[in-house]
Amino acid sequence: MIKLEKLTKVYRTDEVESTALNEVSFEIKKGEFVSVMGPSGCGKSTLLNVLGMLDKPESGSYKFLGEEVSHLNERGRSNVRKKNIGFVFQNFNLIDELTVFENIELPLIYNKVNASERKKRVNELIEKMGISHRTSHFPQQLSGVQQQRVAVARALVTKPPLILADEPTGNLDSSHGNEVMELMCELHEAGTTIIMVTHSAHDASYSDRIINLLDGEIVSEKKSKLSQAAV
Repeated sequence: MIKLEKLTKVYRTDEVESTALNEVSFEIKKGEFVSVMGPSGCGKSTLLNVLGMLDKPESGSYKFLGEEVSHLNERGRSNVRKKNIGFVFQNFNLIDELTVFENIELPLIYNKVNASERKKRVNELIEKMGISHRTSHFPQQLSGVQQQRVAVARALVTKPPLILADEPTGNLDSSHGNEVMELMCELHEAGTTIIMVTHSAHDASYSDRIINLLDGEIVSEKKSKLSQAAV
């Protein structure tokens, strides 16, 4: 599904040049659940932004579903992104002025899905996420784990083949964090490819493989303990 070769991302100001990713190369197969770990400032979020086509690499190759996308302009990246990638963020990134239903529905509006199909898909996910009793509530009326369930539903509503998760349990306590990780595992078992940035070794243990970054470079790749135990 994803193949990076010598991918580099440099940030520049008038006085400073900083290499956030330095010739990063790896592959992720369809259906994999991969965690990316490393200390703050190592390039994890930059990598996720490039993989999600929110940012453009300086150089190198990025093939997504067999197509080279590193050269695409913002419009081209947006077209690929909205059809193929769902995002789950640490801070949920829900819109306070929209209800639960409207937050989940929004990506379908962007993709010009008709109203009856939008209603069908949103209601299916609301039921699946166990938040049907919160349909007309606003984000600030929900608990943290309920907000994250809404965020996951929003990420899934376009039926994307890839989910990118940036510290999805970072604002939750351990028990509610485990709920979210179990939800991620369910999505993985259903065939969704997941790439998750995390500081938590516990959360990373749910994935198939762990990629460790340091100073913008991959320093190790290994199978998680849970995936090793399953062999």
